[in-house]
Amino acid sequence: MDDQQQPSRAYLDHLAAETTARMRSVTPSSSAFAGADPAMSERLERLVEHLRDDLVEIVRTLHADPETAFEEHRSVETLAGVLRQHGAEVSIGTAGVPTAFRAEVGDGEGPTIAVLSEYDALPEVGHACGHNVIAATGVGAFLGLAALLREQPDAFPGRVVLLGTPAEEGHSGKELMARGGAFDDIDAAIMVHPYGYDLADQVWLGRRLLTWTFHGVPAHASAQPFMGRNALDAASLAYQAVGLLRQQLPPVDRVHAVVTSGGTRPSVITELAEVRLYARSKYPDTLKDLSKRLDDIANGAALMTGTRVDIDWDEHAPSLPVRTNGALTERWVQAQRRRGRDPLPGGTVSETIAASTDFGNVSYRIPGIHPLIKIAPPEVALHTRGFAEAAASDEANDAAVDGAVGLALTALDYLCDAELRTAVHEDFERAGGPADVEHYFD
Repeated sequence: MDDQQQPSRAYLDHLAAETTARMRSVTPSSSAFAGADPAMSERLERLVEHLRDDLVEIVRTLHADPETAFEEHRSVETLAGVLRQHGAEVSIGTAGVPTAFRAEVGDGEGPTIAVLSEYDALPEVGHACGHNVIAATGVGAFLGLAALLREQPDAFPGRVVLLGTPAEEGHSGKELMARGGAFDDIDAAIMVHPYGYDLADQVWLGRRLLTWTFHGVPAHASAQPFMGRNALDAASLAYQAVGLLRQQLPPVDRVHAVVTSGGTRPSVITELAEVRLYARSKYPDTLKDLSKRLDDIANGAALMTGTRVDIDWDEHAPSLPVRTNGALTERWVQAQRRRGRDPLPGGTVSETIAASTDFGNVSYRIPGIHPLIKIAPPEVALHTRGFAEAAASDEANDAAVDGAVGLALTALDYLCDAELRTAVHEDFERAGGPADVEHYFD
Protein backbone atom coordinates (compact mmCIF):
# COMPACT_ATOMS: atom_id res chain seq x y z
CA MET A 1 0.00 0.00 0.00
CA ASP A 2 1.56 3.31 -1.06
CA ASP A 3 1.19 6.61 0.80
CA GLN A 4 -1.69 7.73 -1.41
CA GLN A 5 -3.72 4.63 -0.45
CA GLN A 6 -2.91 4.73 3.25
CA PRO A 7 -5.82 6.23 5.24
CA SER A 8 -4.92 8.89 7.76
CA ARG A 9 -4.80 7.71 11.38
CA ALA A 10 -5.47 11.21 12.69
CA TYR A 11 -9.05 10.53 13.79
CA LEU A 12 -8.11 7.27 15.50
CA ASP A 13 -5.27 9.05 17.29
CA HIS A 14 -7.67 11.73 18.54
CA LEU A 15 -10.11 9.06 19.74
CA ALA A 16 -7.31 7.30 21.59
CA ALA A 17 -6.24 10.55 23.25
CA GLU A 18 -9.82 11.34 24.29
CA THR A 19 -10.26 7.83 25.69
CA THR A 20 -7.05 8.16 27.70
CA ALA A 21 -8.25 11.48 29.11
CA ARG A 22 -11.61 10.02 30.11
CA MET A 23 -9.88 7.04 31.73
CA ARG A 24 -8.07 9.38 34.09
CA SER A 25 -11.35 10.78 35.38
CA VAL A 26 -13.27 7.50 35.72
CA THR A 27 -14.92 6.98 39.09
CA PRO A 28 -14.59 3.33 40.15
CA SER A 29 -17.96 1.64 40.14
CA SER A 30 -19.29 -0.37 43.05
CA SER A 31 -22.11 -2.78 43.74
CA ALA A 32 -24.73 -2.33 46.45
CA PHE A 33 -25.11 -6.10 46.79
CA ALA A 34 -23.12 -8.66 48.72
CA GLY A 35 -23.28 -11.41 46.14
CA ALA A 36 -22.26 -14.93 47.09
CA ASP A 37 -20.48 -15.97 50.26
CA PRO A 38 -16.84 -14.76 49.98
CA ALA A 39 -15.37 -18.14 50.88
CA MET A 40 -17.49 -19.82 48.21
CA SER A 41 -16.46 -17.22 45.64
CA GLU A 42 -12.82 -17.77 46.52
CA ARG A 43 -13.20 -21.52 46.07
CA LEU A 44 -14.96 -21.05 42.72
CA GLU A 45 -12.15 -18.84 41.49
CA ARG A 46 -9.59 -21.53 42.36
CA LEU A 47 -11.67 -24.22 40.63
CA VAL A 48 -11.76 -22.21 37.41
CA GLU A 49 -8.03 -21.54 37.62
CA HIS A 50 -7.46 -25.31 37.77
CA LEU A 51 -9.08 -25.50 34.32
CA ARG A 52 -6.44 -23.27 32.71
CA ASP A 53 -4.83 -26.02 30.61
CA ASP A 54 -8.22 -27.05 29.21
CA LEU A 55 -9.17 -23.46 28.42
CA VAL A 56 -5.86 -22.70 26.71
CA GLU A 57 -6.27 -25.86 24.65
CA ILE A 58 -9.72 -24.67 23.53
CA VAL A 59 -8.31 -21.27 22.55
CA ARG A 60 -5.53 -22.88 20.51
CA THR A 61 -7.52 -25.70 18.93
CA LEU A 62 -10.37 -23.52 17.70
CA HIS A 63 -7.96 -20.84 16.48
CA ALA A 64 -6.00 -23.37 14.43
CA ASP A 65 -9.16 -24.80 12.83
CA PRO A 66 -11.63 -21.94 12.25
CA GLU A 67 -15.11 -22.77 11.01
CA THR A 68 -17.65 -20.29 9.68
CA ALA A 69 -21.32 -19.85 10.54
CA PHE A 70 -23.35 -23.06 10.83
CA GLU A 71 -20.29 -25.12 9.85
CA GLU A 72 -18.78 -25.32 13.35
CA HIS A 73 -19.06 -29.11 13.70
CA ARG A 74 -15.44 -29.76 14.73
CA SER A 75 -15.52 -26.81 17.12
CA VAL A 76 -18.63 -28.17 18.81
CA GLU A 77 -17.05 -31.60 19.16
CA THR A 78 -13.95 -30.02 20.71
CA LEU A 79 -16.03 -28.14 23.27
CA ALA A 80 -18.33 -31.08 23.95
CA GLY A 81 -15.29 -33.30 24.41
CA VAL A 82 -13.84 -31.06 27.12
CA LEU A 83 -17.20 -30.87 28.86
CA ARG A 84 -17.67 -34.63 28.79
CA GLN A 85 -14.17 -35.21 30.14
CA HIS A 86 -15.31 -33.30 33.20
CA GLY A 87 -18.51 -35.30 33.56
CA ALA A 88 -20.99 -32.95 31.88
CA GLU A 89 -23.81 -34.20 29.69
CA VAL A 90 -24.00 -32.30 26.41
CA SER A 91 -26.91 -32.11 24.00
CA ILE A 92 -25.89 -31.09 20.46
CA GLY A 93 -28.43 -29.60 18.05
CA THR A 94 -30.42 -27.78 20.70
CA ALA A 95 -33.33 -25.55 19.63
CA GLY A 96 -33.20 -27.05 16.15
CA VAL A 97 -29.81 -25.52 15.29
CA PRO A 98 -27.39 -28.35 14.36
CA THR A 99 -24.24 -26.67 15.70
CA ALA A 100 -25.79 -25.34 18.90
CA PHE A 101 -25.38 -27.22 22.16
CA ARG A 102 -26.57 -27.19 25.75
CA ALA A 103 -25.33 -28.48 29.10
CA GLU A 104 -26.68 -27.74 32.56
CA VAL A 105 -26.10 -28.29 36.24
CA GLY A 106 -28.29 -27.73 39.27
CA ASP A 107 -31.94 -28.44 39.91
CA GLY A 108 -35.17 -27.06 38.55
CA GLU A 109 -36.05 -25.20 41.72
CA GLY A 110 -34.99 -21.58 41.73
CA PRO A 111 -33.50 -19.19 39.18
CA THR A 112 -31.69 -20.18 35.99
CA ILE A 113 -28.81 -18.27 34.44
CA ALA A 114 -27.23 -19.06 31.08
CA VAL A 115 -23.57 -18.65 30.17
CA LEU A 116 -23.07 -18.28 26.42
CA SER A 117 -20.20 -19.50 24.25
CA GLU A 118 -19.60 -18.44 20.65
CA TYR A 119 -17.18 -20.29 18.36
CA ASP A 120 -17.76 -19.35 14.72
CA ALA A 121 -15.03 -17.64 12.72
CA LEU A 122 -14.83 -15.29 9.77
CA PRO A 123 -14.02 -16.25 6.18
CA GLU A 124 -10.37 -15.67 5.23
CA VAL A 125 -9.27 -14.10 8.55
CA GLY A 126 -10.37 -16.89 10.90
CA HIS A 127 -10.88 -15.99 14.55
CA ALA A 128 -10.42 -12.26 13.98
CA CYS A 129 -13.24 -11.57 16.42
CA GLY A 130 -11.86 -13.86 19.11
CA HIS A 131 -14.76 -16.26 19.37
CA ASN A 132 -12.29 -18.99 20.29
CA VAL A 133 -11.71 -17.03 23.50
CA ILE A 134 -15.46 -16.59 24.04
CA ALA A 135 -15.90 -20.35 23.72
CA ALA A 136 -13.29 -21.00 26.40
CA THR A 137 -14.72 -18.45 28.84
CA GLY A 138 -18.19 -20.00 28.73
CA VAL A 139 -16.93 -23.55 29.10
CA GLY A 140 -14.60 -22.55 31.95
CA ALA A 141 -17.32 -20.72 33.86
CA PHE A 142 -19.73 -23.62 33.51
CA LEU A 143 -17.23 -26.29 34.53
CA GLY A 144 -16.12 -24.23 37.52
CA LEU A 145 -19.69 -23.93 38.76
CA ALA A 146 -20.29 -27.64 38.12
CA ALA A 147 -17.19 -28.53 40.15
CA LEU A 148 -18.32 -26.26 43.00
CA LEU A 149 -21.70 -27.98 43.05
CA ARG A 150 -20.06 -31.40 43.22
CA GLU A 151 -18.04 -30.26 46.24
CA GLN A 152 -20.92 -28.43 47.88
CA PRO A 153 -24.30 -29.76 46.69
CA ASP A 154 -26.10 -26.80 48.27
CA ALA A 155 -23.66 -24.18 46.94
CA PHE A 156 -26.36 -22.40 44.97
CA PRO A 157 -30.06 -22.77 44.17
CA GLY A 158 -31.40 -23.15 40.68
CA ARG A 159 -29.49 -24.00 37.53
CA VAL A 160 -26.59 -22.92 35.36
CA VAL A 161 -27.04 -23.57 31.64
CA LEU A 162 -24.21 -23.44 29.13
CA LEU A 163 -25.46 -22.59 25.65
CA GLY A 164 -23.22 -23.00 22.65
CA THR A 165 -24.42 -20.34 20.22
CA PRO A 166 -23.19 -20.63 16.61
CA ALA A 167 -23.32 -18.30 13.64
CA GLU A 168 -22.93 -14.84 15.13
CA GLU A 169 -20.81 -13.53 12.25
CA GLY A 170 -23.10 -12.20 9.54
CA HIS A 171 -26.00 -14.21 10.91
CA SER A 172 -28.14 -14.34 14.05
CA GLY A 173 -27.69 -17.79 15.50
CA LYS A 174 -28.97 -16.72 18.92
CA GLU A 175 -32.19 -15.44 17.39
CA LEU A 176 -32.76 -18.78 15.66
CA MET A 177 -32.13 -20.52 18.97
CA ALA A 178 -34.51 -18.15 20.75
CA ARG A 179 -37.25 -18.90 18.22
CA GLY A 180 -36.57 -22.58 18.87
CA GLY A 181 -37.16 -22.09 22.60
CA ALA A 182 -33.56 -22.09 23.85
CA PHE A 183 -34.15 -19.17 26.22
CA ASP A 184 -37.68 -20.00 27.33
CA ASP A 185 -36.53 -21.43 30.66
CA ILE A 186 -33.69 -18.93 31.22
CA ASP A 187 -33.96 -15.95 33.60
CA ALA A 188 -30.72 -14.12 32.68
CA ALA A 189 -27.79 -14.58 30.28
CA ILE A 190 -24.14 -13.54 30.39
CA MET A 191 -21.13 -13.68 28.08
CA VAL A 192 -17.91 -11.78 27.43
CA HIS A 193 -16.23 -10.68 24.18
CA PRO A 194 -12.52 -10.03 23.50
CA TYR A 195 -11.47 -6.48 22.61
CA GLY A 196 -8.70 -3.91 22.86
CA TYR A 197 -9.90 -2.63 26.24
CA ASP A 198 -11.46 -4.03 29.38
CA LEU A 199 -14.93 -2.49 29.15
CA ALA A 200 -17.90 -3.05 31.41
CA ASP A 201 -20.22 -1.73 28.73
CA GLN A 202 -19.98 -0.48 25.16
CA VAL A 203 -22.48 0.40 22.46
CA TRP A 204 -23.49 -2.47 20.18
CA LEU A 205 -25.66 -1.39 17.26
CA GLY A 206 -28.76 -3.13 15.97
CA ARG A 207 -28.35 -4.50 12.46
CA ARG A 208 -30.55 -5.51 9.56
CA LEU A 209 -29.62 -7.02 6.20
CA LEU A 210 -31.24 -5.68 3.05
CA THR A 211 -31.16 -6.59 -0.65
CA TRP A 212 -32.45 -4.40 -3.46
CA THR A 213 -33.00 -6.16 -6.79
CA PHE A 214 -33.79 -3.75 -9.61
CA HIS A 215 -35.49 -5.14 -12.73
CA GLY A 216 -35.18 -3.26 -16.00
CA VAL A 217 -35.81 -3.85 -19.70
CA PRO A 218 -32.87 -4.97 -21.83
CA ALA A 219 -32.14 -3.26 -25.14
CA HIS A 220 -29.24 -2.65 -27.53
CA ALA A 221 -27.28 0.13 -25.82
CA SER A 222 -26.39 1.79 -29.16
CA ALA A 223 -29.12 0.96 -31.66
CA GLN A 224 -32.20 1.28 -29.45
CA PRO A 225 -31.28 2.50 -25.94
CA PHE A 226 -34.60 4.31 -25.71
CA MET A 227 -36.34 0.92 -25.68
CA GLY A 228 -34.56 -0.14 -22.49
CA ARG A 229 -34.94 0.61 -18.82
CA ASN A 230 -31.58 0.43 -17.07
CA ALA A 231 -31.52 -1.47 -13.79
CA LEU A 232 -27.91 -0.39 -13.21
CA ASP A 233 -29.00 3.24 -13.41
CA ALA A 234 -31.49 2.54 -10.63
CA ALA A 235 -28.86 0.76 -8.53
CA SER A 236 -26.41 3.60 -9.09
CA LEU A 237 -28.96 6.24 -8.09
CA ALA A 238 -29.90 4.28 -4.99
CA TYR A 239 -26.26 3.83 -4.01
CA GLN A 240 -25.63 7.56 -4.39
CA ALA A 241 -28.80 8.35 -2.44
CA VAL A 242 -27.47 6.31 0.49
CA GLY A 243 -24.39 8.48 0.44
CA LEU A 244 -26.50 11.64 0.46
CA LEU A 245 -28.71 10.25 3.23
CA ARG A 246 -25.70 9.90 5.54
CA GLN A 247 -25.58 13.68 6.02
CA GLN A 248 -28.96 13.56 7.78
CA LEU A 249 -28.43 10.37 9.80
CA PRO A 250 -27.90 10.34 13.56
CA PRO A 251 -24.19 10.00 14.40
CA VAL A 252 -24.38 6.32 15.35
CA ASP A 253 -26.42 5.14 12.36
CA ARG A 254 -24.52 3.14 9.76
CA VAL A 255 -25.36 2.06 6.21
CA HIS A 256 -22.91 0.04 4.11
CA ALA A 257 -23.68 -1.12 0.59
CA VAL A 258 -22.12 -3.05 -2.28
CA VAL A 259 -23.38 -3.55 -5.83
CA THR A 260 -23.18 -7.30 -6.35
CA SER A 261 -24.64 -7.42 -9.85
CA GLY A 262 -24.72 -4.67 -12.45
CA GLY A 263 -24.99 -6.21 -15.89
CA THR A 264 -22.85 -8.37 -18.15
CA ARG A 265 -22.04 -6.38 -21.32
CA PRO A 266 -21.69 -2.65 -21.97
CA SER A 267 -23.57 -3.09 -25.23
CA VAL A 268 -26.76 -4.24 -23.47
CA ILE A 269 -28.95 -2.05 -21.26
CA THR A 270 -28.78 -3.78 -17.90
CA GLU A 271 -31.84 -5.86 -17.12
CA LEU A 272 -31.00 -6.75 -13.51
CA ALA A 273 -28.90 -5.13 -10.81
CA GLU A 274 -28.52 -6.04 -7.15
CA VAL A 275 -27.40 -4.02 -4.15
CA ARG A 276 -26.78 -5.62 -0.75
CA LEU A 277 -26.76 -3.46 2.37
CA TYR A 278 -26.33 -3.48 6.13
CA ALA A 279 -28.36 -0.98 8.14
CA ARG A 280 -27.34 -0.33 11.76
CA SER A 281 -28.54 1.94 14.54
CA LYS A 282 -28.13 2.44 18.28
CA TYR A 283 -31.80 1.95 19.21
CA PRO A 284 -34.51 -0.40 17.92
CA ASP A 285 -36.88 2.43 16.99
CA THR A 286 -34.20 4.44 15.17
CA LEU A 287 -33.27 1.28 13.24
CA LYS A 288 -36.91 0.96 12.26
CA ASP A 289 -36.92 4.58 11.04
CA LEU A 290 -33.70 4.06 9.07
CA SER A 291 -35.28 1.01 7.45
CA LYS A 292 -38.20 3.08 6.19
CA ARG A 293 -35.88 5.67 4.68
CA LEU A 294 -33.99 2.97 2.82
CA ASP A 295 -37.27 1.62 1.46
CA ASP A 296 -38.06 5.12 0.18
CA ILE A 297 -34.67 5.34 -1.54
CA ALA A 298 -35.19 2.08 -3.39
CA ASN A 299 -38.71 2.93 -4.50
CA GLY A 300 -37.61 6.42 -5.56
CA ALA A 301 -34.73 5.10 -7.65
CA ALA A 302 -37.06 2.65 -9.37
CA LEU A 303 -39.57 5.41 -10.08
CA MET A 304 -36.93 7.71 -11.54
CA THR A 305 -35.60 5.05 -13.90
CA GLY A 306 -38.81 3.31 -14.91
CA THR A 307 -37.63 0.07 -13.34
CA ARG A 308 -39.08 -2.23 -10.72
CA VAL A 309 -37.48 -3.09 -7.40
CA ASP A 310 -37.78 -6.02 -5.01
CA ILE A 311 -36.98 -5.02 -1.43
CA ASP A 312 -35.93 -8.00 0.67
CA TRP A 313 -35.23 -7.44 4.35
CA ASP A 314 -33.63 -9.80 6.83
CA GLU A 315 -32.22 -12.68 4.83
CA HIS A 316 -30.85 -13.51 8.24
CA ALA A 317 -32.76 -12.50 11.35
CA PRO A 318 -32.08 -8.91 12.44
CA SER A 319 -30.04 -8.08 15.52
CA LEU A 320 -31.24 -5.56 18.08
CA PRO A 321 -28.81 -3.33 20.00
CA VAL A 322 -27.47 -4.72 23.28
CA ARG A 323 -29.44 -3.65 26.35
CA THR A 324 -26.95 -3.88 29.22
CA ASN A 325 -28.16 -4.78 32.70
CA GLY A 326 -26.62 -2.44 35.24
CA ALA A 327 -26.87 -4.62 38.35
CA LEU A 328 -25.27 -7.61 36.65
CA THR A 329 -22.58 -5.40 35.14
CA GLU A 330 -21.57 -4.17 38.59
CA ARG A 331 -20.99 -7.73 39.74
CA TRP A 332 -18.91 -8.45 36.62
CA VAL A 333 -16.72 -5.44 37.43
CA GLN A 334 -16.17 -6.62 40.99
CA ALA A 335 -15.23 -10.08 39.73
CA GLN A 336 -12.76 -8.72 37.21
CA ARG A 337 -11.05 -6.60 39.83
CA ARG A 338 -10.20 -9.83 41.62
CA ARG A 339 -8.25 -10.71 38.46
CA GLY A 340 -6.31 -7.45 38.35
CA ARG A 341 -8.50 -5.93 35.64
CA ASP A 342 -10.57 -2.75 36.00
CA PRO A 343 -13.28 -2.64 33.33
CA LEU A 344 -14.03 0.87 32.14
CA PRO A 345 -17.62 2.14 32.33
CA GLY A 346 -19.76 2.82 29.27
CA GLY A 347 -18.94 6.07 27.52
CA THR A 348 -15.21 5.90 28.19
CA VAL A 349 -14.47 4.59 24.71
CA SER A 350 -16.22 6.51 21.93
CA GLU A 351 -19.50 5.00 20.81
CA THR A 352 -18.51 5.74 17.20
CA ILE A 353 -16.37 2.59 17.46
CA ALA A 354 -19.36 0.27 17.32
CA ALA A 355 -20.26 -3.09 15.81
CA SER A 356 -23.23 -5.45 16.16
CA THR A 357 -24.00 -8.76 17.84
CA ASP A 358 -26.96 -11.11 18.01
CA PHE A 359 -26.66 -11.08 21.80
CA GLY A 360 -28.77 -7.92 21.53
CA ASN A 361 -31.77 -10.11 20.74
CA VAL A 362 -31.19 -12.07 23.94
CA SER A 363 -30.89 -8.87 25.99
CA TYR A 364 -34.34 -7.71 24.86
CA ARG A 365 -35.88 -10.99 26.00
CA ILE A 366 -34.15 -11.42 29.39
CA PRO A 367 -31.60 -9.47 31.45
CA GLY A 368 -28.07 -9.84 30.12
CA ILE A 369 -24.54 -8.47 29.91
CA HIS A 370 -21.98 -8.52 27.11
CA PRO A 371 -18.82 -6.87 28.53
CA LEU A 372 -15.45 -6.78 26.79
CA ILE A 373 -12.10 -8.17 27.88
CA LYS A 374 -8.72 -6.99 26.64
CA ILE A 375 -6.54 -9.30 24.53
CA ALA A 376 -4.96 -6.78 22.15
CA PRO A 377 -3.67 -3.20 22.00
CA PRO A 378 -6.48 -0.64 21.58
CA GLU A 379 -5.45 0.21 18.04
CA VAL A 380 -5.95 -3.38 16.82
CA ALA A 381 -9.50 -3.54 15.49
CA LEU A 382 -11.89 -6.48 15.44
CA HIS A 383 -12.14 -8.41 12.17
CA THR A 384 -8.50 -7.76 11.20
CA ARG A 385 -5.58 -10.13 10.82
CA GLY A 386 -3.94 -8.33 13.71
CA PHE A 387 -6.83 -9.26 16.01
CA ALA A 388 -6.74 -12.84 14.74
CA GLU A 389 -3.10 -12.99 15.83
CA ALA A 390 -4.05 -11.57 19.23
CA ALA A 391 -6.68 -14.30 19.63
CA ALA A 392 -3.88 -16.87 19.80
CA SER A 393 -1.61 -14.90 22.15
CA ASP A 394 -0.69 -15.32 25.78
CA GLU A 395 -3.01 -12.38 26.47
CA ALA A 396 -5.87 -14.36 24.92
CA ASN A 397 -5.08 -17.33 27.15
CA ASP A 398 -5.07 -15.11 30.23
CA ALA A 399 -8.36 -13.52 29.13
CA ALA A 400 -9.94 -16.96 28.72
CA VAL A 401 -9.20 -17.71 32.37
CA ASP A 402 -10.03 -14.24 33.69
CA GLY A 403 -13.22 -14.14 31.65
CA ALA A 404 -14.27 -17.59 32.83
CA VAL A 405 -13.71 -16.55 36.45
CA GLY A 406 -15.70 -13.37 35.90
CA LEU A 407 -18.66 -15.15 34.34
CA ALA A 408 -18.64 -17.87 36.99
CA LEU A 409 -18.58 -15.39 39.87
CA THR A 410 -21.27 -13.22 38.28
CA ALA A 411 -23.51 -16.27 37.82
CA LEU A 412 -22.88 -17.38 41.40
CA ASP A 413 -23.76 -13.92 42.73
CA TYR A 414 -26.99 -13.91 40.73
CA LEU A 415 -28.05 -17.31 42.00
CA CYS A 416 -27.09 -16.76 45.65
CA ASP A 417 -28.17 -13.16 46.25
CA ALA A 418 -31.96 -12.72 46.10
CA GLU A 419 -31.71 -8.93 46.48
CA LEU A 420 -29.33 -8.78 43.53
CA ARG A 421 -31.73 -10.85 41.43
CA THR A 422 -34.56 -8.48 42.29
CA ALA A 423 -32.42 -5.50 41.23
CA VAL A 424 -31.44 -7.25 37.99
CA HIS A 425 -35.06 -7.78 36.98
CA GLU A 426 -36.18 -4.34 38.13
CA ASP A 427 -33.44 -2.84 35.97
CA PHE A 428 -34.70 -4.91 33.04
CA GLU A 429 -38.28 -3.77 33.55
CA ARG A 430 -37.25 -0.10 33.81
CA ALA A 431 -35.49 -0.45 30.48
CA GLY A 432 -38.74 -1.59 28.88
CA GLY A 433 -39.06 -5.24 29.83
CA PRO A 434 -39.23 -8.05 27.27
CA ALA A 435 -39.78 -7.10 23.64
CA ASP A 436 -41.40 -9.06 20.83
CA VAL A 437 -38.05 -9.41 19.10
CA GLU A 438 -39.18 -11.82 16.41
CA HIS A 439 -41.88 -9.48 15.11
CA TYR A 440 -40.37 -6.11 15.96
CA PHE A 441 -39.87 -5.05 12.33
CA ASP A 442 -43.08 -6.55 10.96
